[in-house]
Amino acid sequence: MDKPILSLRGVTKSYTGKTGAISQVLGGINLDIAEGEFVAILGFSGAGKTTLISAVAGLVEVDAGEILLRGKPIDGPDKERGLVFQSYSLFPWLTVEGNVALAVDAVHKDRSKADRAALVRQKVELVGLGHALDRKPAQLSGGMRQRVAVARALAMEPEILLLDEPLSALDALTRAKLQDEIERIRKEEGRTILLVTNDVDEALLLADRVAVLTPAPAARIERIWTVDVARPRDREAVNDDVRFQQLRREIVSCLGALNASSGTVGESLVALPNVTPIDLFPLPQAYTDAAHSPVEKRYLEFFKLDKVYPTPKGPLKVVDDFNLIMNRGEFVSLIGHSGCGKSTVLTMAAGLNEISGGGIVLENREITAAGPDKAVVFQSPSLMPWLTARQNVALGVERVYPHANKAERRDIVDYYLDRVGLIEAKDKMAAEMSNGMRQRVGIARAFALSPRLLLLDEPFGMLDSLTRWDLQDVLVEVWNRTKVTAIMVTHDVDEAILLADRVVMMTNGPNATIGKILEVDLPRPRNRKELLDHPKFYSYRQEVLHFLAEYDHGPTAKAA
Repeated sequence: MDKPILSLRGVTKSYTGKTGAISQVLGGINLDIAEGEFVAILGFSGAGKTTLISAVAGLVEVDAGEILLRGKPIDGPDKERGLVFQSYSLFPWLTVEGNVALAVDAVHKDRSKADRAALVRQKVELVGLGHALDRKPAQLSGGMRQRVAVARALAMEPEILLLDEPLSALDALTRAKLQDEIERIRKEEGRTILLVTNDVDEALLLADRVAVLTPAPAARIERIWTVDVARPRDREAVNDDVRFQQLRREIVSCLGALNASSGTVGESLVALPNVTPIDLFPLPQAYTDAAHSPVEKRYLEFFKLDKVYPTPKGPLKVVDDFNLIMNRGEFVSLIGHSGCGKSTVLTMAAGLNEISGGGIVLENREITAAGPDKAVVFQSPSLMPWLTARQNVALGVERVYPHANKAERRDIVDYYLDRVGLIEAKDKMAAEMSNGMRQRVGIARAFALSPRLLLLDEPFGMLDSLTRWDLQDVLVEVWNRTKVTAIMVTHDVDEAILLADRVVMMTNGPNATIGKILEVDLPRPRNRKELLDHPKFYSYRQEVLHFLAEYDHGPTAKAA
């Protein structure tokens, strides 16, 4: 490498908590970045990624070591380092033009008013928002707001662009579009870029090199990979690239090994009591007496399912003629772009959303109301914040196991909390837990109901990619034990394939319906490392990505 534009030498950083305890965040970071290079840093939540990039930006003073820009130590923030945060941080009363102009006027005071205005327009157009110059943030989508933040950083004309997980709060499609924008900026501007991310694919699609941080405490760089995959890197085409597959396997394997000691999937200290939940909606006795065997085939059936919402402009059909038959114990993933009706289908199956046409039959009974026989895990954990993990799970257990004694009910609660890795946190208040821990409680609560049907509505959507992996492993492990019939709504292609027997792909709304069904013929039990080594995995991935790309520009079900 020629003389680097940015050098980090033995960078350490610690924080002192309210109790006086010292938490070492960075434990000696060493990294050189060449001019015009794009480097991505991957790491777990709490590993110090934001602390690291904030130190490079000059917003955080390091304890030891040094950060050099062109051989000179950095001294606080400056215009040569433009930073884009995870949140947009826009002024809501200013237009797109006004938000970008604020930065330009602050750092380019030596330029004429006309030159500054031209610079603002050029950078706004570069991020594809030339048509929205006079809009305010409230009139923009999340993805558009983040583009404004990128334009603002670029308008400072920094030597280095620092991106602190700028896409993590966005849905998968918007994230993909902004990844394409960042790639175009890299190509057109030739700027040095340092990206902090928790998404392996994002790092491999964008970066020249990928560095992996060790988990907290005292994070350091475990290993750096050179991404020697030819550009441009098409999101679909790279799945056929042997080198891309190899890099992906190696990085995922490295992250998995680093995370292996965290004990995300727990063993239980208690045995699961041999009790069954009561049937809150029993069938007539004559029907039960006539039945010779439990339903196995056609356990869950969606028949000509429609959903229509009234609007000021007239009825809007969101879901149109959705037909699906599932057997007992089957796991189906529902995938599609935002607004395609995935969650609408799920909430109708849960009995939470009125059916406009057709019907849903579960174990020979039509679904007409919500109940604990249909457990739902939402994107937000929806816990009672003033209750402990135990108490949150016990609320449902007491409803469906009234015939069990107190000790048995407590054992059921503890068993599932142990299984999701909360053996030490059962008496912790929900308000004191991280998002990942709260979602574990939600999963434990759902399984503890012993439901006929488990419905998962993007349960990991609010979590970073690496925490998602943890909870996917939890879900796989507990599902392997229960084999409960399950439907999961997701935007994550890998997640859909890892978990499901079938991936059901939905066309865009309105009038959304099933566009394609993929049979996932991969052996169970599954784990992520073996999945990436399986010869069928990338062909499955390619098939789903191709379908999503087909519907990227908005063909509706009627056009399909």
